[in-house]
Amino acid sequence: MTPELTALALAGLLQTLQFGIFALLANMELGARYTMGPRDTPPEHPLSTLTGRMQRAMNNHFEGLILFTLAVTVVTLSNQSTAVTQTAAWTYLAARLAYIPAYALGLAPWRSLIWSVGFFATVTLLVAALI
Repeated sequence: MTPELTALALAGLLQTLQFGIFALLANMELGARYTMGPRDTPPEHPLSTLTGRMQRAMNNHFEGLILFTLAVTVVTLSNQSTAVTQTAAWTYLAARLAYIPAYALGLAPWRSLIWSVGFFATVTLLVAALI
């Protein structure tokens, strides 16, 4: 397995962990009756600040993971793994790891800067595949 695919697999596990953390927090706050129901109506009370941030961080990673998966797939299928693409893949993963606590703690502007590092690492993968 290429280093890029390893980073992708770990990013998938990170997404699973994020989902688990959010689900646990949401179930504790809203109760299983609501979270296991059809959710046809809004909850009786909104999510706490922390749980809302964890949900948004999780959703943000879903969005970023789509582009990262595309980039890793292009690099892998075109057999263009290099030191640059490998570094970019690990940089993406490190940025996503740092993004979770930065978002949870409301660290502005650091959260956005960390997000930018991951985004530009993904763009680097795509550009490297085209060169």
